[in-house]
Amino acid sequence: MNFTMSFSELMPLAPVMIVALTAIVVMLLVAIKRNHNLAATTAVVGLNLAVFYIIFVMVAGQFAPANVMNLFIVDPFTMLYQFVILVAALACCTLSHAYIDSYKDNREELYILMLTSVTGALMMVASSSYASFFISLELMSIPVYGLVAYTHQRSQSLEAGVKYLVLSATASAMLLMGMAYIYAYTGTLSFVAEPGKLFTTFSQPAIVLGLALIIFAVAFKLSLAPFHKWTPDVYAGAPAPIATFLATVAKVATVGLFIRYLLSSGVILSDSFVIILTIIAVLSILAGNLLAVRQVNLKRILAYSSIAHFGYLLVAIVSARNTDFLQVEGFATFEAVNVYVITYVLTTIGAFGAVTLMSSPYNNTDEAGSLAEYRGLFWRRPVLTATLTVMMLSLAGIPLTAGFIGKFLVIKTAVAGQSWFLVAMVILGSGIGLYYYLRVMVVMYMTPPEHPRMDAIDHWGQKVGGIMVLGATALVLFFGIYPDPIIAISKVAFFAISPELQQFILALVQSGFN
Repeated sequence: MNFTMSFSELMPLAPVMIVALTAIVVMLLVAIKRNHNLAATTAVVGLNLAVFYIIFVMVAGQFAPANVMNLFIVDPFTMLYQFVILVAALACCTLSHAYIDSYKDNREELYILMLTSVTGALMMVASSSYASFFISLELMSIPVYGLVAYTHQRSQSLEAGVKYLVLSATASAMLLMGMAYIYAYTGTLSFVAEPGKLFTTFSQPAIVLGLALIIFAVAFKLSLAPFHKWTPDVYAGAPAPIATFLATVAKVATVGLFIRYLLSSGVILSDSFVIILTIIAVLSILAGNLLAVRQVNLKRILAYSSIAHFGYLLVAIVSARNTDFLQVEGFATFEAVNVYVITYVLTTIGAFGAVTLMSSPYNNTDEAGSLAEYRGLFWRRPVLTATLTVMMLSLAGIPLTAGFIGKFLVIKTAVAGQSWFLVAMVILGSGIGLYYYLRVMVVMYMTPPEHPRMDAIDHWGQKVGGIMVLGATALVLFFGIYPDPIIAISKVAFFAISPELQQFILALVQSGFN
């Protein structure tokens, strides 16, 4: 492999390079003089530059897929997911600023860790090789260990960090072993080196084992059942902005990479593979919703809710296999998946943002996690209550919110793919979910306690984090009423498929495969 690269060949990875350079700049600034505001501002400026670059490229219409070193493919699909990751990272940075400002230990390293993790996340969604897959995943995951345990004086935060470290490292080891098995039979690290190679070698036990290990590792990263046990403990123990980061940036990057892997390798064409994904989707929907019903901690409720939501996302992926992928004409677009990812990120940012505004690293051992902390919140903070109410309604999939649009398209895709059982599971899960989301809302409108233990600061809406939460709420309502922009973007963000793989798919279709 020739690693001699010109600058123009590396330009498709400009957002990655901008964020990586920003991390280095923040590191140097910290080495020269510690200044929390300067470090946070530099991080936000760097992320904004990367966002503006992607917007410029998308507006300019330069959508020709670019292959970088046979390790990364940058196409509209990559750009969309990178854009969503950067927006989520910006939200987490702004939330972190107010949250960590009262922290009495070093604060600046938080932004270095966050930027490094975002760099890995941006590389993940562009990966087209097992080598870049693993390296970018670890680059994203390793800083998160430190982020989760950042407020280590709180025993819960330290416990969450150690738990995530041990379990995530185990998942990474499974992933590496799975890649080794597949490499032993295919002889290449590329996803698309020989179209259909994995599909035609499913009779080999090593291939089946390798794919199973990769699925299990990805399921862990996405906290899909039955690999979800770490999620509520880590979400509840991690600092509130970092829980937001885990629920948005880390998961979006993993979803983007997983979709690219499924499509590029042709693995999604395997019926046995689809059955496994279907089982995981059903388990995630049932486990996430049923376990959330029993919770009295808002962060745990949101954790179990995210498990269910990624179950819905798997339903869309499985169903789109028979509609969006097999009807391919040079490209594939998983419209419902893309829309669901965007609406989920906006809603999660708003929900966790409200929790962050109510929290502080030294307030309590559980921060503002317990539902008791939100009793009567409406009578103290009516606007904050309204934002959290909108987010709960969106998570439940109530009309006139962005969450409804995402869930509607998932059901539409499942109906088009004639996956009636999965349609029933989505409807059942949504019904159960509505119960515990309404319970959260009821608590906020109850009679307030005389002396609340926790509360948001008086002018929270004038702070950067508060403005960001209000902005997310406005977008959730806007896209709920007028969803055309995100649907149009999702359609444009096509996934480029190699001509060889396209021919392989068309041959399967002609042979009667469906």
